[in-house]
Amino acid sequence: MTQDFEKIEEAITESSIWDNIKTFLNLHIDFTEKISISILDLLVIVTVIFITSIILRIVLRVITRNLPQDDKSKFNVVYSYFRWLIYLIILLITLHSVGVNVTAVFAASAALLIGIGLALQTLFQDIISGVFILIDQSVHVGDIIEIDGKVGRVEEIKLRTTRAVTLDNKVLVIPNHLYLENSLYNWTQNGTTTRESVEVGVAYGSDVQLVKKLLLQAASTHPEVISEPEPTVVFSDFGDSSLNFKIVFTLGDSFKAQFPKSDIRFEIDKLFRENNISIPFPQRDIHIIQKPDQNIQFKNNSDSK
Repeated sequence: MTQDFEKIEEAITESSIWDNIKTFLNLHIDFTEKISISILDLLVIVTVIFITSIILRIVLRVITRNLPQDDKSKFNVVYSYFRWLIYLIILLITLHSVGVNVTAVFAASAALLIGIGLALQTLFQDIISGVFILIDQSVHVGDIIEIDGKVGRVEEIKLRTTRAVTLDNKVLVIPNHLYLENSLYNWTQNGTTTRESVEVGVAYGSDVQLVKKLLLQAASTHPEVISEPEPTVVFSDFGDSSLNFKIVFTLGDSFKAQFPKSDIRFEIDKLFRENNISIPFPQRDIHIIQKPDQNIQFKNNSDSK
């Protein structure tokens, strides 16, 4: 009997402790007349925020594991802003799930976000494009890019803009959202060497084999032209006034390609002059045909005047 009484007392004690815990967890904190949160709700919110924080850290590590250290620091800045936005959204969803009336908060947040989005639409596009560039690694510092008809060597990649230096040593500031709106040509994506070409036309009747020899000589003797792969001559077309040729060669620094191409053109002109090969220009023969009746009509018109 004594043991039975002890068990009953223990059960009553455990029941009272659990009741006290339930009572404590159900205690409500009233912020306003419509917003009241219990201790249990607070524990749920803290747990959800903690789990969200762990998930965000895992996602951050997965995204940035292949990024260079400099790019990681830039991405972390963007991540910190988006992290607080995600926390806010998760907090509002959790409060709504535990029964807190946050309809007004949702409405105010939606209106605020829409207003900010419309006012800073281009800024957000630039930042998101900058994140894509950092993750995709499509552009690196030192790459030669062409976008919207502008060519430059990339000097710095920021979250909002990319800074490049043009051939005439001018700084080109490119908003990152242009990468989403225009085709980007990365001249050095496959390496620093690029294939360049110079086109020239010669008069009909010229010795095409001699032309080929002279074009190869002009390109292969230039110090900045790489010997492998060898320069190649392409007989591109029979033009209206000329036989069109193209000399294709490889350069180690395509950013300054216009200078060796200019030198090769000078050399081609020199070699052609030495070997009596002319570079024609378009010519047109105009034949005026007058019929007798047209002359008479013209004369009659003149007499009438």
